[in-house]
Amino acid sequence: MGYRFVTLDPSDDCPGSQVADQHIVAGYDDLEAARLLADTSDLITYEFENVDDAVVKILEEDAFLPQGGELLRVTRHRIREKRALVEAGVPTTPYRVVKNQEELLTGGKSLGFPCVLKTATGGYDGKGQWVFQSMAEAEAFTELEPDREYVLEQWVPFDKEISVIAARSILGEVAVFPPTWNIHHNQILHQSIVPAPVEDGILRHAEDLARQVAERLNVRGLIAVEMFLLPDGSLWVNELAPRPHNSGHYTLDACAVSQFEQQIRALSGLPLGSSRLLTPAVMVNILGEDVDRIREQMANFPPQVKVHWYGKRESRPRRKMGHLTVMGESAEATVRRLGWMKATDNEKRS
Repeated sequence: MGYRFVTLDPSDDCPGSQVADQHIVAGYDDLEAARLLADTSDLITYEFENVDDAVVKILEEDAFLPQGGELLRVTRHRIREKRALVEAGVPTTPYRVVKNQEELLTGGKSLGFPCVLKTATGGYDGKGQWVFQSMAEAEAFTELEPDREYVLEQWVPFDKEISVIAARSILGEVAVFPPTWNIHHNQILHQSIVPAPVEDGILRHAEDLARQVAERLNVRGLIAVEMFLLPDGSLWVNELAPRPHNSGHYTLDACAVSQFEQQIRALSGLPLGSSRLLTPAVMVNILGEDVDRIREQMANFPPQVKVHWYGKRESRPRRKMGHLTVMGESAEATVRRLGWMKATDNEKRS
């Protein structure tokens, strides 16, 4: 697109640094590094939520950070996020705020069992989450940390998890990518299938909810809106991510513009690109335990398969090392192209 890039990351060989023009090796709480980034850059964007508040403040004051700090403050704190969704008129999972054992038991009694306890901040790919099947399990729970907030959510017996990547430019233009059906293994995203195999009316409703979130929360850039599809056809928004998202990686190969190009367009004031789906596709994450198998099979992959490696130095189990996109005439056909890519029922967990 003609831009030069500067990256900031604690690692000297992070994936972004491998394609950047300049790389600043520093922590996300390093104030001097933030000032250097501000001095070096005309426009700054984040694609990671856990940035220190003081760093965000410096970048807002001393540089052009179109996404701003408020959306970051809201979406990295599950309680603030839930409240923002309610205020935006978006249906979300019933929840209770928990700060101590008494509130945990009261919340469990109110929401019913099973229910899910999550830390208000931190936690990723299932970390910082506990499922209680009964009041007895909640009463026996001893891992609540003092001075830490939690959110207790009602168990959602959903049929599918759907996500939509929405883009909103600094000029207020909004565009959404086609909804994906997300399938998880061990609480880590395994596959994203697009178009999601649901009724057209549900697809349109999912897109409308994503637009509503982008507009009501004054998003600039991208927002990933994760939703539960319930048996009655209704949709509840579960979580938000104010950045390019794993479930949107299929856009690199299957859409007229990728979510990454759309992010730059939105923040630099260019017209948003077409989010049209060019071909049905399935995105599959490559975890550390998959690397050897993928490398052995790559020479025999059909031409409809495209592999993306992230350049991470250390491979370990459950770490996302890359992804592959399989394209085909239908979502079902793409899933069948490789024998080990069989879709399985989504885990019934929130």
